[in-house]
Amino acid sequence: MTYSIVARDAESGELGVAVQSQAFNAGAAVAWARPGAGAVATQSFTDRRYGYRGLELLAAGEAPQAALDALRETDELDDLRQVALLDARGASAQWTGAHCVRCAGHVAGDGWAAQGNMLAAEAWHAMGAAFEASRGTLAQRLMAVLEAAEAAGGDWRGRGGAGIVVVPSEGEPWERVIDLRVEEGGDSLVELRRLLERAEGYRAANRAEPGTGAKVGTEHGLPARHVKLLALMDAAASGDVDRGRTILAELEADDPRWRDSVRAFALLPDAPPLREILG
Repeated sequence: MTYSIVARDAESGELGVAVQSQAFNAGAAVAWARPGAGAVATQSFTDRRYGYRGLELLAAGEAPQAALDALRETDELDDLRQVALLDARGASAQWTGAHCVRCAGHVAGDGWAAQGNMLAAEAWHAMGAAFEASRGTLAQRLMAVLEAAEAAGGDWRGRGGAGIVVVPSEGEPWERVIDLRVEEGGDSLVELRRLLERAEGYRAANRAEPGTGAKVGTEHGLPARHVKLLALMDAAASGDVDRGRTILAELEADDPRWRDSVRAFALLPDAPPLREILG
C-alpha cells in the first residue's frame, strides 16, 4: 500500500528513508533510522516492531538478513509484510510477503533498497534508477526517488502520507539531519519538497560562516523576520554594534518581546557576542 526506499550516502555516511503512500501518517509508521546503526522501512499492514527492533538488532551488530529473519520468525503475518533493512555499511535485506497486494516487489543496489506494493506499476525499478542518477544531499536524492516513483504511477489509490528521515553517520539515537512528514493530501509530495527546501535552507543558514547567515538565508528564501534575526547575529559576529542595535530596534518595533528572545540567544555557548548590542 506504499512505496519506500532505504539508502546510505557513500560520501557522508548518512542513512535515510523516504516513503509515500495513500495511507494517512505513513511517514511516522514506515520510516525508521538510527545513526551508526541503519535504516528500516516497514510497510504493508505495517508492524512497527520491524522498525524499532530492527534498529536494535542492527545496532547490536546483526547483519540485515539475520535481523530480518529473526523478526519474521516471530511474525505470524509475515506473508502480509513488506520490509527493508539497511545497515551502516550499506548492506541490505528485503522481504515482500506472498500476500502483499499486487503490484508488489523490491529491488536493491549499492547502498539502497527500494520496495512497493499496491502500486500502479513496478515503480521500485524507477526508484533505484533515480537514486543512482541523482546528486545532492541524501535528503534531496530521496526526494527525487519519491518523485520518480510517483511519475511511474505511484500508489494506485492516490497520494496521502509522505515522509523523509535522514540521520548522521554517527551520533546519539535521537539525532536527525532531516525529519519531515506530510500526513495526507493529494499534493503531499509537492508539500514535502517545499518543506525539504525550507529545512535545508534553515540548516544552511544556521551553519553558515560567521557574518554570512543573512545572505545564505536570503538565498534560500527564508522568511524575512528570520533573515533579520540572522542579520543581527551577523552584526554581532562582526562586531558591528551600531548595525546590531539598529536591527534589534526594528525587531522590537515589531514586538518588544524580541529583546528577551535575543537575550536568551546570548546565553548559548556558541552564540556571537550579543551582550554589547543588548546594552
